[in-house]
Amino acid sequence: MSIAVFHEHPEWNAPLFAALESRGVAFESIDASRPEFDPTWLGEWDLVFNRMSPSAWTRGHLRALLQTPEFLSAVEAARIRVVNGRKAYDYELSKRNQLELFRRLRVRHPEGRPVLNIGEVSGAAIDLEFPVLVKPNIGGSGAGIASFATPEQLGSAVEYGAIDLGPDGTGLVQELLPARGDSVVRIEFVGGEFLYAIELRLLPGSFNLCPADYCDLERGVAGPEDLVRGVMPDPGVIEEARRILDAAGAEVGGVEYLINDRDGEAYFYDLNAMSNFVADAPTVIGFNPYLPLADY
Repeated sequence: MSIAVFHEHPEWNAPLFAALESRGVAFESIDASRPEFDPTWLGEWDLVFNRMSPSAWTRGHLRALLQTPEFLSAVEAARIRVVNGRKAYDYELSKRNQLELFRRLRVRHPEGRPVLNIGEVSGAAIDLEFPVLVKPNIGGSGAGIASFATPEQLGSAVEYGAIDLGPDGTGLVQELLPARGDSVVRIEFVGGEFLYAIELRLLPGSFNLCPADYCDLERGVAGPEDLVRGVMPDPGVIEEARRILDAAGAEVGGVEYLINDRDGEAYFYDLNAMSNFVADAPTVIGFNPYLPLADY
């Protein structure tokens, strides 16, 4: 079988490449930041694994980000099997789409309002409970997210243009719920099967919860164990997370939630079809998750 891994971040994907090589799986690394997509590539593959990250625009790869939907559509039209295809990517790429998915599935989630430009931000927050977050529609690794404690603080940021709505100029205003234990949980799945879950400690002023980077953050803590640890969520929460990924069309991915300290319930707020596994996984969760991913 001829496999292509479509991505734009070689460092993040190096563990996957190593796992595939260890299993004797032949693959081709396709750099999504190439200037153009060549249709002649389509005849070369039996399977394409989409590993394109929405945060690519923060690394100067906006063009690659915007070309990816066309690439995935072309691959699917050629009847080539795609892991995390166009449907999953559309949810990965859009915080607004994710909010609508949570609403449609009737899972608990922080209330939010979509905005089409910075001028709509203050009005969108009128019926929300502060503090609130303003998120670019196209995010990734916490890019552009800002928190505001009061309507006045938010209004001032709007007035002075101190809000970044990312590459498409749209976004989401969302309630910032009090996370029990100042932590959130990310559940990872491969092929619809639970792989592992980690608890990530929230760091003041940072919204980068990318697990591949988390243990490398220089925050003056004693060690990675202070930031992240393996956990086992309630079975009902795992099933809800599985249902979210399935509805998004993601075969491989992660779902994030927090326990709302006001009512003790799990609230889902993010899904990641481009799933970066936790750094130093053998220490944190006891095994290398890229091996079962390569087997899949």
